[in-house]
Amino acid sequence: MSDATLHAIAQNPDDFAVQISDQIESFIVSVREVAKGDEPDSAVPFLLLEVSQLLLAGGRLGAHEDIVPEERYEPDLGPEQDVDDLRERLAALLDPVDVYSEVFDPYEPRKAPVAHRISDDFADVVADLSHGLAHYRAGRTVEALWWWQFSYFSNWGSTASAALRALQSLVAHVRLNQPLEDLDGLDTDEDLTEAALEEEAGKVMAEEIAGPLGLRTVK
Repeated sequence: MSDATLHAIAQNPDDFAVQISDQIESFIVSVREVAKGDEPDSAVPFLLLEVSQLLLAGGRLGAHEDIVPEERYEPDLGPEQDVDDLRERLAALLDPVDVYSEVFDPYEPRKAPVAHRISDDFADVVADLSHGLAHYRAGRTVEALWWWQFSYFSNWGSTASAALRALQSLVAHVRLNQPLEDLDGLDTDEDLTEAALEEEAGKVMAEEIAGPLGLRTVK
């Protein structure tokens, strides 16, 4: 992003906030619609599209200068939004490809991959974004932008990026007609070495999941 663009954003914080909030609200609404399971055949492509678009908003927040809240202490928003139902619906929808392996920080040398769940990732991201959206809807625009920027760096940015990588890998395996490793049954609370992942993994042909997930295999 150019200095001129960043300057324009700084001069028009309300416009920037409207654009970011629109992208975030669209993501939350779309993910909840996918989780209803009305169109299971298109779940994976839709989630890939939505998280890709969300990360554009995250990139814009990341490129922006530090946003400082107007109040020293964050106003109380009351109880956090419950995302357990969303998590469970996505887990059922994405079974058996919900679990994947990821390295938490690529700049930490020799870190072993750990097991994650796409359903957990999306639920956690929605929870973070909803927190900021509550500030925005209450008229605390700067507070909302501060929260979205802070939580982008501290949690939802890396979480959404990991989910994007998993979904893109899944689509690529199917489109390129390559076998997938079966991670079903791995414990997401357990740190797993690469050797342990290979030992646990079984072979699942891409065509076995292509139909239920709405993905075409390469002929």
